[in-house]
Amino acid sequence: MATIAAASFSSAVAAARRSTPSHLQLLARRRLPFSAAASFSSAAPPAAAASFGWEDALHVAADCGRGDESDLSGYLRKVDTCNRGMDKKGDFVEFIVEDQVVGYIHKGFIEYLRDFHDVFMVVSGNNGSNTVERVTLHSSLRTPDERTNAVGNVIKNLGELIPGIRNELFPITSSYGMPVYFSLERAAAPYFGIKAYGVHMNGYVEKDGQKFLWLAKRSDMKQTYPGMLDHLVAGGLPYGISCEENVIKECEEEAGIPRSISSNATSVGAISYMDIEGFRYKRDVLFCYDLKLPADFVPNNEDGEVDSFRLIPVRHAANIIRRTDFLKPNCNLVIIHFLFRHGFINPDCHGYLKLLESLRRGDCS
Repeated sequence: MATIAAASFSSAVAAARRSTPSHLQLLARRRLPFSAAASFSSAAPPAAAASFGWEDALHVAADCGRGDESDLSGYLRKVDTCNRGMDKKGDFVEFIVEDQVVGYIHKGFIEYLRDFHDVFMVVSGNNGSNTVERVTLHSSLRTPDERTNAVGNVIKNLGELIPGIRNELFPITSSYGMPVYFSLERAAAPYFGIKAYGVHMNGYVEKDGQKFLWLAKRSDMKQTYPGMLDHLVAGGLPYGISCEENVIKECEEEAGIPRSISSNATSVGAISYMDIEGFRYKRDVLFCYDLKLPADFVPNNEDGEVDSFRLIPVRHAANIIRRTDFLKPNCNLVIIHFLFRHGFINPDCHGYLKLLESLRRGDCS
């Protein structure tokens, strides 16, 4: 990616958090094509903690007498869960920066942006209609710092319309490795339809010729998917850090895995998905890693985001995916990817190629 000074981005973030004249009254007065209740409900991710425990998950996992091991339909349903709403793509228009498409914005969400005319330019058609064709940034915002600062102020003023602010910046590019045009608050990424990247790591153990997978149960205090099952290690890819260093960092924070072990994590590919819900258009690419752990290693969460861990046979993890909704949705896809690579899903299973292809249903670029 193009190199942009980290210090200048830090100052831009700080500036974006300062007080600015509020637009909330203007936003409240604007007549929108969608009800406020509908837009706010579509904005909020799941908040209620999952009602199951490890005992429930392990009971389902250990039931190997159903004869459904070669039935891939349960896996395909999990892929579909991460790729909803494709019939709604027409409700979004291109978000363009420096003549490059960097995202997609819902026509209804654009109505909230119109009052910020010094930041966003809403371009309508040339045929005399008011049909919105695209959204760009104001021409006065020439540098990445200026754009980060200006858009950050807008996000702040939108308030509860974009919940779950994390004060974590994601780089805005047309595709991975391309120049960074500006950086955007992570929670706002799906509202601008930007492509977001992350790292997910399968931590596994081999004992007596059998493979086991470490799973985590998210804290009930997590803002997104509280109490659900998760990978041993996973995280978004923020600005200014490589995938390898991010994996090592997340290993230490989420599972207490020292660098001497985590540096052995192997990059094994990527999965992608696109999911539309309300104003949100998620276009995610997850870089997948495997880490073979010592048989006697026991993870220890360092950042308070994990309730507990369990080591279970890989075949049992597969049962949880096929038969339940206990896992955080995108984790299903990464574990399915693991099942392919380690021979737990083979070409004799009906639907093998369809499932394999579906793991990159999103724009993997």
